[in-house]
Amino acid sequence: MRARRSVALALTGLLAAVTMAACSSGDGKTNGSGSGTAATVLNVGMPNGPQTENHNPFLGSSSGASLGYRWMIFEPLVMINGIKPTEPGKPWLATEWKWDANFTKLSFTIRDGVKWADGTPMTAEDVAYTFQLRQKNEGLNSDAIPYKTITQTGNKVDLVFERSQFVNQNKILTVFVIQKAQWSAIKDPSQDTLKTPVGTGPYKIKSFTPQTTTLELRDSYWQELPKVKELRYTSYNDNNAQTTALANGASEWSFVFVPNVKAVYQDKDPKNHKLYFPANLGIHGLWINTTKKPFDDPALRRAMDKVINRDDIFMQGEAGYFYPKVESVTGIPTPAGESFIAPEYKDKKHAVDVEGAKADLAAAGYKLEGTVLKDKTGQPVKITLTNPAGWSDYVTDLEIIKDNLSTIGIAATVDKANQDAWFKAFDEGTFEAGMHWTNGGSTPYDIYQNIMDGKILKPVGKGGISGNYGRFNSPEATKLLDTYANATDDATRQTALNGLQKIMVEQMPVIPTSASNVGGLYSTKNWTGWPDEQNSYAPGQPTQQNALQIVLNLKPAGSQ
Repeated sequence: MRARRSVALALTGLLAAVTMAACSSGDGKTNGSGSGTAATVLNVGMPNGPQTENHNPFLGSSSGASLGYRWMIFEPLVMINGIKPTEPGKPWLATEWKWDANFTKLSFTIRDGVKWADGTPMTAEDVAYTFQLRQKNEGLNSDAIPYKTITQTGNKVDLVFERSQFVNQNKILTVFVIQKAQWSAIKDPSQDTLKTPVGTGPYKIKSFTPQTTTLELRDSYWQELPKVKELRYTSYNDNNAQTTALANGASEWSFVFVPNVKAVYQDKDPKNHKLYFPANLGIHGLWINTTKKPFDDPALRRAMDKVINRDDIFMQGEAGYFYPKVESVTGIPTPAGESFIAPEYKDKKHAVDVEGAKADLAAAGYKLEGTVLKDKTGQPVKITLTNPAGWSDYVTDLEIIKDNLSTIGIAATVDKANQDAWFKAFDEGTFEAGMHWTNGGSTPYDIYQNIMDGKILKPVGKGGISGNYGRFNSPEATKLLDTYANATDDATRQTALNGLQKIMVEQMPVIPTSASNVGGLYSTKNWTGWPDEQNSYAPGQPTQQNALQIVLNLKPAGSQ
């Protein structure tokens, strides 16, 4: 599935400076706030604009996905901690699961005693149907899982795959379960609107408006009922309105980029206004079109990497908190990916080295004449760096990169593009360079596959791709990715991953700068029990599946 920058990030440019005027969106009420009684309502916000009612959990564009409340209704078989992807999952709707040799078969034991919101029992038949629906509908099988057979006996469900699913383990384990009775009557589950969702989660829809969706607690649930009786999801018009609501307490939990976060948010209530933005195994960086001369030369790309200041990008472009800096030369985020880093790169961290970059370029046949770098044909080296005008963090990153590249004589221009035109340029390979993200997953395979896989390589001008936007053509990388995905032992996988790291370091198809995050801003004024650096039991983002775990863990402030 093609990685998508969330709407929240797409709106980052709308907040150049935040004013603290009263926000007209949302009522900002939390039951018992300031009255001495325990809170019962949690106010969640996202800066995604007016919503159209659609609770279809399969659609990334639905209101349920945009605001994150789908995960309060539809639950996974296994709950995986996105910031600790190598740790064993937490049993959820499945009590046990077992992979057979080489990850070609998966057997689930389904939990007894779980009921749908309409009062009927959830069964293994529902679980089998959940996978069968994905198998039969390409639009629902976004990760292209090669299902072969799906069978159910009693409370057991067995899945057999065409090939090893080692790299897709967590994607399969975290599949959310749907009710066969409801979904078998839906004509096109990949497109149709769902107005009355029936899930196993602790909440159900109470009311919907384009501005606010309210969920209320069900009468019963297979786990202990949450202390949060009501969830109010407000969709603010932009980052400015969302940040104002966070600052004045109308919104208690969000995922939004705030440039001057300390002054605008934290200092408004230093005791309660918190940030939690842990990295996961996905990255952001400068994608380079490797079909464009002279940038098809790895020596030039390596030199560019040596002068790009990742510290400045983190502190200025990402406001010192949003996308954590990637330190490893391999591009693998740490600490999440520390165990995957090859021995030869274990202690090698990126550092700016302008003189080293100049020496490398000279050795490769480039000439620095004054402030102008000439390529091997004697032509000045120029590059256009492009990102949508509204994505302020990325645009600031590009301005930093432009200045960095000037230190080795590369003349860069920053193009603040129309968003649709930018997406098209990346999709069809007509851009020169720009900031972009990668897929993420339980191992660095997802990062490298998204950057290097020849199986998704398409010629310039042909769109509809799911990665390799830089048109990096390396048969060696493609072979190593295939070896990793289909290996039958850990040693073979690590050897293949070590080879991919070597290609990344030596050929630099993407210059990594930042790690993806699964974070959030939240308030402890009314609710406690949030994840943080000391208790990282879940990511902090309200639109992630683990959001349900967080809500289940919350308690009214001051309660025992």
